[in-house]
Amino acid sequence: MKKNHNKYTFGLGTIGRDMVYTMVSMYLIYYLTDVLSLPTSSLWWITGIMLCCRIFDALNDPIMGVIVDNTHGKYGKFKPWIALGACLSGIVTVLLFTDMGATGGAYVVLFAVLYLFWGITYTINDISYWSMLPSLSIDQKEREKIGAFARICADVGLFFVVAGIVPITTALGEALGSLQKGYFAFAIIIILVMWLGQCITLFGVKETVVAATDAASEHTTLKNMIEVIFKNDQLLFTAVSMALFSIGYTTTTSFGIYYFKYAYGNEDMYSIFAIILGVSQIAALVVFPLFSKRFERSRLYLGSTALVVIGYIIFFFAPTNTMTFIGTAGVLIFVGEAFIQLLMLMFLADTVEYGYWKFGKRNDSVTFSLQPFINKMGGAVASGVVGAIVIISGIKDANSAADVTAQGMTIMKAAMFIFPLICILIGYLLYRSKYKIDSRLYEQIITELKERGAISTDEAK
Repeated sequence: MKKNHNKYTFGLGTIGRDMVYTMVSMYLIYYLTDVLSLPTSSLWWITGIMLCCRIFDALNDPIMGVIVDNTHGKYGKFKPWIALGACLSGIVTVLLFTDMGATGGAYVVLFAVLYLFWGITYTINDISYWSMLPSLSIDQKEREKIGAFARICADVGLFFVVAGIVPITTALGEALGSLQKGYFAFAIIIILVMWLGQCITLFGVKETVVAATDAASEHTTLKNMIEVIFKNDQLLFTAVSMALFSIGYTTTTSFGIYYFKYAYGNEDMYSIFAIILGVSQIAALVVFPLFSKRFERSRLYLGSTALVVIGYIIFFFAPTNTMTFIGTAGVLIFVGEAFIQLLMLMFLADTVEYGYWKFGKRNDSVTFSLQPFINKMGGAVASGVVGAIVIISGIKDANSAADVTAQGMTIMKAAMFIFPLICILIGYLLYRSKYKIDSRLYEQIITELKERGAISTDEAK
């Protein structure tokens, strides 16, 4: 019962978090270009600022992991930071979509401060939230169930924003008098959802896995952080593979609204497309445990990558006015990517015990700090690519599909499909050649850790 309790209370906490992350990472640039209609000079500055801030923030993620790992208090090491990060990042998110009356250089400076602070505050929450996962179970299959449900909830949040961003902000904008106010109101709504979900996690989750030795809980220094990342070879290879996948996935999804507005020629179809993809991806996560019982993770990763490759090829060559081909391609891509996302999360979780087994120290938060680090680096690269391509292709100055040249459309499609596919394939090949924690090795690791008296659980209670 406890396992199911943790599965639901942990997973439900991320619905609103992913709404917020999706709103900022995927649609802030659209808000700036097509809602505020910033001049090109300001947009170049903001594109550079977003790239630099995300890289800076990503580099801070492992440091936040060290802080969480070194936290020892009445409420544990995860929950205090989850609460603080949720509160602060929610406030800053609303400010990013607030019209403060600034223009030109003043707006650029104000945006830089807010965007940097948003990254820092969201990091506080994100690292402490996901790094709690290994403490909920040491059983691989149980972790898959918890992780699968969390990913389902994350995708519910993501696709709610993807599907709702156009119709909801439009409706709110009409009611409030401007599209900018529509985005502002939408930001407030998703922040309230995030705070509610985080309360469910904070008051509902109970950690069941604890380090049983003093050495495993020793103070982690910055030097230890570097050692955890670079000496744990399985963690390092997993991180690089995840980064390549994240760059590809985020780049493709970030172009979505531009594709339907300027290539397909009907912005309203974007929401319908998003609903199809959301249902497909969530369904894939629901059935993942069934496939996991029958196939090794390596075979699942191969099959998922094959689906993604086929989907990208169909999407690239599909007529831009035919939803049949576009929809089929999207389903293939997002079903495959749903499996890959969950597999990556499980690979990362297993490297916690692997590192503990090799080096005698358990670093949940430093290890899981690499997930938001990777997502932010992927988002930084994607934002840079999207921002530059929107300007270079001529989309920035276009009002409709008719205003975009054939060359501009080819540039956008290459950035949306070819570049991401190359990244995803390289990530898979790296995993295939370097990752070695299969079910047999993991069982050996857990057995030896128990024999050493290095871990204890209350899962059986």
